[in-house]
Amino acid sequence: MHFDNSSCNGCDIEVLACLTPLYDVERFGIVNMGNPKHADVLLITGPVNRRTARVLRNLYEQVPNPKMVIAVGTCASSGGVFHNCYNVLGGVDKVIPVDVYIPGCAARPEAIIDGVVMALQSLTEQRRLWVTCPHCNSEHEVTDQRWRI
Repeated sequence: MHFDNSSCNGCDIEVLACLTPLYDVERFGIVNMGNPKHADVLLITGPVNRRTARVLRNLYEQVPNPKMVIAVGTCASSGGVFHNCYNVLGGVDKVIPVDVYIPGCAARPEAIIDGVVMALQSLTEQRRLWVTCPHCNSEHEVTDQRWRI
């Protein structure tokens, strides 16, 4: 799920570019979701300000565990050019834990895709489950290969 905190929209445009046929993130099984309860990854652009901090925390809590948080761009990582503004708290990590930082102003689509794939690899390691088969009563390792962002 993509959430725009309070950015200039430069990184948002690059995130949307990842969904176009030129970059085609769906080839990795990545689907953009509108509901945090259906997402595995929270992709955030822009710095956190006093008004969006509560909303961001609420979205984070709605994403089911295990989950990954990706801060896209300099603003989401540290506050960027907005770091001295009176209402800006700073980067996303001031409010919720961040797993992957993607640098750039604006972050390039290739870097965004690399960061998402890196987060999904880490999420795959966390998602390994041991399931008991009802037919043979033996345990099998199962992984979910379809991810929703």
